[in-house]
Amino acid sequence: MVIKESAEMYLETILVLSKKGNVRAIDIAKEMKFSRPSVSIALHNLEQEKYISIGDDQSIKLLAKGEEIAKTIYERHTILTEFFEQIGVKPAIAAADACKIEHDISPESFKAIKKIVKKK
Repeated sequence: MVIKESAEMYLETILVLSKKGNVRAIDIAKEMKFSRPSVSIALHNLEQEKYISIGDDQSIKLLAKGEEIAKTIYERHTILTEFFEQIGVKPAIAAADACKIEHDISPESFKAIKKIVKKK
């Protein structure tokens, strides 16, 4: 399953926001610091591809394949952030670097890093 980095970011953001309650386009726009029209276009595309559903009340929910991707990216983000912090990187920099790497890291490299992080 190949998906663009920007779509992964939207899905991950929806996952994180959904832990606080219903998610709306305006919530995503604020969180990602994107314009509302840009978010609307991206959400329309994600809905067409069956990654999300948008309810009559405009609440956004991850569908199965969207949730799978979101959870994968979120796990990468949290593990990579923890790894960088363990090796002495400041938390804010660790999180920013993890965000850059989480989309491109190979499964093999991620598995090795995850193994190190889980040992601690």
